[in-house]
Amino acid sequence: MGKNKGARTTITLECECKYPQDFIKRKNGIFRYSTSKNRRNTPNRLQLNKFCPNCNCHSTFKEIK
Repeated sequence: MGKNKGARTTITLECECKYPQDFIKRKNGIFRYSTSKNRRNTPNRLQLNKFCPNCNCHSTFKEIK
């Protein structure tokens, strides 16, 4: 029998980059990463600095609902 994961949950991280009018971006749309976190150790929303292929730079990704 398999065990449950306990306090680990799957979360989605979404890019918060804003596109200025003169900035050239690669693609249209919103880019998202999925990962897991431990609810007991990090009860707050997670923020990570990751690469966004839409704006072609590193930006802050925030946890969404």
